Amino acid sequence: MELSPMYRNMLKGVPDVLNVKQVGQVLSVSTKTVYKHIGDGSLHSIKVGREFRIPKVSLIDYLRGVSE
Repeated sequence: MELSPMYRNMLKGVPDVLNVKQVGQVLSVSTKTVYKHIGDGSLHSIKVGREFRIPKVSLIDYLRGVSE
């Protein structure tokens, strides 16, 4: 997947896998909002134990409006 310069600059320094709190900080939304998007399937996540992890590529897809 080729990223536009906008996404490369915007997500520079962001880890490859984020937790819900980190995604909320990147998007400037609450963790409740992040959980809502995970629940409705618009933001792909992986459940590890009792916590969700969101791959950076899934966050980029979400920002681009790409659904799986």
